[in-house]
Amino acid sequence: MPQNTVLGRGSWPETSRIAALLRQETVGGFLLIGAAALAIVLANSGLGDAYATLRDTRIGPESLHLDLTLGAWAADGLLAIFFFVAGLELKRELVAGDLRDPRRAAIPIVAAVGGMVVPALVFVAVNLGTGDGALRGWAIPTATDIAFALAVLAVLGSFLPTALRTFLLTLAIVDDLLAIIVIAFFYTDHLAIGWLAAAVVPIAVFAVLVQRRVHSGWILIPLAVLAWAFVHASGVHATIAGVVLGFMVPVLRSQAAGGPEAGPGLAEHFEHLWRPISAGIAVPIFAFFAAGVDVGGISGLGEANRSTVTYGIVLGLVVGKTVGIFGSTWLMARFTHARLDPSLGWIDVVGVGMLGGIGFTVSLLIGDLAYGLASTRDAYVKIGVLEGSVVAALLATVLLRLRNRRYRRLYEEETRDTDHDGVPDVYQQRDEA
Repeated sequence: MPQNTVLGRGSWPETSRIAALLRQETVGGFLLIGAAALAIVLANSGLGDAYATLRDTRIGPESLHLDLTLGAWAADGLLAIFFFVAGLELKRELVAGDLRDPRRAAIPIVAAVGGMVVPALVFVAVNLGTGDGALRGWAIPTATDIAFALAVLAVLGSFLPTALRTFLLTLAIVDDLLAIIVIAFFYTDHLAIGWLAAAVVPIAVFAVLVQRRVHSGWILIPLAVLAWAFVHASGVHATIAGVVLGFMVPVLRSQAAGGPEAGPGLAEHFEHLWRPISAGIAVPIFAFFAAGVDVGGISGLGEANRSTVTYGIVLGLVVGKTVGIFGSTWLMARFTHARLDPSLGWIDVVGVGMLGGIGFTVSLLIGDLAYGLASTRDAYVKIGVLEGSVVAALLATVLLRLRNRRYRRLYEEETRDTDHDGVPDVYQQRDEA
């Protein structure tokens, strides 16, 4: 594949690794959707008060400022696991994946930046004259929920080509990194330097141990919890601790003589261990506590949809994400004189841009940080994120179904293995070329 080709297929080892990863994310996506649907049903049923009471129940030691509601524990605590896995994933891509090659990394990075900037500008444009702190939610429509998007693909039975799946995953990984930066820099209201400095100690000990391939949970988990607690006390959102700890884990194991790439480091082991916990437990529980919005009947839903906050989120996810991802990818290709892979069309990039508009987990988290769980706007955020994600999913479904016959032919080509050696022919042909 020529270096000036946009959205190439990549190598077989990387493709097979991503395929296995996406299968896990797809299962997590179904659990995520199920948890969110259950929360909405409960919040709008006769059990609505019981649901709200459960979500707002406080547990934890007050003396350590950890007397949090169950909803806050899900957002601050369980999502730290999600961001730990995101940190592992991002470092894996930077060290041994597509992001280590600047030429291959440029397109998804630029696409992710465009997919964040344009939705933010859309939200700001809609809320510019609203006042009363509405602009604090500018980052809500900037996130992509890869698990939710993959669940949609599984439901509609799309044979999305490998290049587009890889592009979507890499884009979502970079998207997570940008979201982490936004949370750290724009949603930290106060900073206690002493607590932040204290967090360096358990993080440093954790780093030394994992570099020495110590993987005992009895040692590492208490250090991680301590680091999380110190970061939480510092005023920085506690999930950042998960990302930092993920970055401490080595991706490659060094040889005794000093040579690199003797084999996989602990990152792969931890990813296999913690991804199912993140996708199957942490994120669905967060979705259960975060998505339960009482729409208050048709009038309540109508009031929410008259809010510029809701309107800005929906437009940001549906229009901003699509325009940002497609536009930045097209401009990058034009200015670098690259050409799209011959098996794909620009309409396929539009479809991926629409899938990128499915924002959920991080969007709800940022909405909580922007307005607070107790505010009226929190309900508007939830409705906006849900409506925007559903509309984006429906539009992506229509477009991708129209292309599914083409995708099926590409899928058959990409999985054909005539010599039965476990490596599809298309990858061997490229290597020989």
